[in-house]
Amino acid sequence: MNSMTFADFFSGIGGFHQAFSGRAKCVFACDNNKYARETYAANYGMTPHGDICEISPEDMPHFDILCAGFPCQPFSIAGVSKKNSLGRKHGFEDEEQGNLFFEILRIIKTRRPKIMFLENVKNLKSHDKKNTWKIIEQSLGRAGYYVFDKIIDAAHYVPQHRERIFIVCFDKLIFPDIKFEFPEYPAKRLVELSDIIEKSADDKYALSDILWQYLQTHKENSAKKGNGFGFGLVDPANDKITRTMSARYYKDGSEILIKQTGKNPRRLTPNEARKLFGYPDDFIIPVSDFQAYRQFGNTVVVPAVRHTAEKIFETVKAYEQKRAF
Repeated sequence: MNSMTFADFFSGIGGFHQAFSGRAKCVFACDNNKYARETYAANYGMTPHGDICEISPEDMPHFDILCAGFPCQPFSIAGVSKKNSLGRKHGFEDEEQGNLFFEILRIIKTRRPKIMFLENVKNLKSHDKKNTWKIIEQSLGRAGYYVFDKIIDAAHYVPQHRERIFIVCFDKLIFPDIKFEFPEYPAKRLVELSDIIEKSADDKYALSDILWQYLQTHKENSAKKGNGFGFGLVDPANDKITRTMSARYYKDGSEILIKQTGKNPRRLTPNEARKLFGYPDDFIIPVSDFQAYRQFGNTVVVPAVRHTAEKIFETVKAYEQKRAF
């Protein structure tokens, strides 16, 4: 199994790379964001290629496993709501992001990986009255793959409520009768909020009086209208988990604000964000705070992905041993 290779599509800052490291070798990566490519290169010694739409599958090296956290904004609840308010299309009708799943189909028809591990937002399964998921599942099936999926909440691994759909696929020709079950959640989280939140942080992370007042007013107005929109304030002394950190965190940090005594609340520091997604202590953040927030908000929770990756390898090993007899 150590000889297996993988390709990292929509690679971001390499959450899949982290999860598969030591189990398979990364031979190809791509991401459209130049700042994400900078962070990826700083940590893994390889610079991802750019736009997936401009890459020919014939020019890619062979790989056994395809990993892809394809863009989720066209399918997320927040993304759909925003696009609707702007009168823009979402889902597969979003020409810039929504049709990128079909780029994955284009690639697998040529490269034919043995296994795929895809990730997206929970809402992918219910988007457009479940038609989006039906198209994805049927397309992967017609391409010759068994499809297994599960909604995973990262709160079982790190102190962040973050539900995502994990999709694991196996080539039917190579694994004609394989069965796959996602791993059970660990008995306890690998890290707690109290381990992540720093006792002191630079004052630059504190909200300004104007922003803090705006967020409070916005939350009050939302409550009057009967909805729960508003900031999420975390007290490290009492709270156990945070809300989901999104790519928009750089704007105001409102999803996860850290309570401070005698001061306005503050944003997470990039280092705290790193820990919240399970990246190791030696992970390099070569970009600005602005870009770091966007990158972590877009990434996967490494321990959750790693746990499923381990189960993939265990399943394949058991399958090969069974067929050997």
